[in-house]
Amino acid sequence: MNEKVVFQKCSVVKDGIGNHRNEWSEDYCCFATIGGEGLASSRETEFAGTVVEDVGMTVTVRFCEKVSGIRSVSHRILFRGEIYDIVNVDHLNFKKKCVKFTCRKVRR
Repeated sequence: MNEKVVFQKCSVVKDGIGNHRNEWSEDYCCFATIGGEGLASSRETEFAGTVVEDVGMTVTVRFCEKVSGIRSVSHRILFRGEIYDIVNVDHLNFKKKCVKFTCRKVRR
């Protein structure tokens, strides 16, 4: 576990005139093992008439109470300045040792 990752949580905030918008805030920061990044999990897809690379990776972190509450619908991962959406959360047979997140890079 040699790479630092930041888990961000989405929350809805209201601005001065009552509009609701999503805001991402840092929820948890830890060290992780990154796997499957690059050629093994990347593929090409067509997006808006152009061919783009769809990059994925896995992030494995040690189990703790904070990590056990991370969900794919409300969290995302920051790694080396890039944003990754969480696609799947694997608790590895619920042995409470590690949690593995499958992620896809967000296109901006």
